Amino acid sequence: MALQTLFEIDFNRGDPKDTWTRGAFRAGLTEQSAGFAWDLVQGVLDNRKQLDGEIAALAPEFPIDQMAKIDKNVLRIALYELRISGDAPPGVIIDEAVELAKLFGSEAAPKFVNGVLATALGGKTGATKGSD
Repeated sequence: MALQTLFEIDFNRGDPKDTWTRGAFRAGLTEQSAGFAWDLVQGVLDNRKQLDGEIAALAPEFPIDQMAKIDKNVLRIALYELRISGDAPPGVIIDEAVELAKLFGSEAAPKFVNGVLATALGGKTGATKGSD
């Protein structure tokens, strides 16, 4: 839900809270799940400039303004969780980011996301590299 909300905000510049509320309602999320999704959305939005700066530094060959919106938002969420919220082990965060990239991104997205996040952690992710 957080990824879909952030994608929609990037795509149509909608109001974040309205976008999230519609999405949470449509998805039938529990109050706890909806709250978690909103915390991610708000955290990413509050730290977007810092997160985008790190993404640009980690993947200089892929200009952030030309990067696929899904990939960019998967990376934003993962880096927010890795660098700021710190609520889960890095390997779990990266595995979940790769799964989101598989579900919503292009064929190359999972490898790209895994590579950028592995670089962010100095190559020590605990993630399942190259797995499908």
